[in-house]
Amino acid sequence: MHSIKRTFELLEAMADAGGRVGLSELADRVALPKPTVHRLVRTLVTLGYVRQEPSRDYALGPRLVRLVDASSRLLGLWATPHLQQVVDELGESANLSMLDGDHVVDVSQVAGRHAMRMVSEVGGRNLPHCTAAGKAMLAELPPDHAEAIVRRAGMPRYTPATITDPMAFSAELDLVREQGYATDNEEQELGVRCVAVAVPGKPMRAAVSISAPLTRMTDDLIQRAVPILSLAAGKLAGELHLVRSAVVD
Repeated sequence: MHSIKRTFELLEAMADAGGRVGLSELADRVALPKPTVHRLVRTLVTLGYVRQEPSRDYALGPRLVRLVDASSRLLGLWATPHLQQVVDELGESANLSMLDGDHVVDVSQVAGRHAMRMVSEVGGRNLPHCTAAGKAMLAELPPDHAEAIVRRAGMPRYTPATITDPMAFSAELDLVREQGYATDNEEQELGVRCVAVAVPGKPMRAAVSISAPLTRMTDDLIQRAVPILSLAAGKLAGELHLVRSAVVD
């Protein structure tokens, strides 16, 4: 059991490091001796779940893709009823996103009731610095981890409102931590505004959000949406906790 637990801790630490990391750093992240980490990682390399780069760093391997695809589809199914409830109460498109390495991936969506509505591509990948979901998830991480992700991913400017200064973004994450939700105010696309709440708990990093045209996504709607999104995120976290508990038992 200890070896299984340590193996998954290694994989999660590698994901938090952006999917590629050196042996010494990996040992520091999981607080294990280097020989122990090396033995476990070599087993993962043999199985194809980790690969060794020419630089001698270790990276997440291709066999994980099948597991990630299956788990994302299952998570999307679990999330759908909760997203539907958000749409029923707010009328706007609701999304579930996950942090995959240094990117935000949309894993589920329920379209809003309006003729003019925001539609995201399930499986689509975005950078976290310009999305409400990305900010909400990064704010759940230790500040140095969040800064490392943004540093690796980059902060390109998509609109005049995009935050591209690391210090300003750090202050933005402090605000998200303080208020408990994140917003995207035309930072990824002009005329679009989003609000997101992180799904509580570890190790999964996920967020529930709504998006809408600027004309409908008023400050009043955001304030009304936050408790509804928080309730949906809490219910989803509760279901995931029950599943994990059943597996452990």
